[in-house]
Amino acid sequence: MTNELNEAPIEATRIIEPPPKPSWREKRERRRRRRVWFEEILGWVLVPAIIVGCYWSLKAGLAAMGSSPEALMEGFRTLTDAL
Repeated sequence: MTNELNEAPIEATRIIEPPPKPSWREKRERRRRRRVWFEEILGWVLVPAIIVGCYWSLKAGLAAMGSSPEALMEGFRTLTDAL
């Protein structure tokens, strides 16, 4: 008797068993690894966005008060030169 897919006898074909299910420790380690990668990628995206946002808000706040970051730095230089 032969198999329809190929001409090998049925007895010669092996049944491929599914891989064993991961244990709870392996599942936990996979979740932890995924979470670490996600946090790392999130950090690389959010930290620059937060820094740029803080700079823009500082600039907008100073502009609302009638100043600028350059004027603020010039004031600090004047203070340090006076000391």
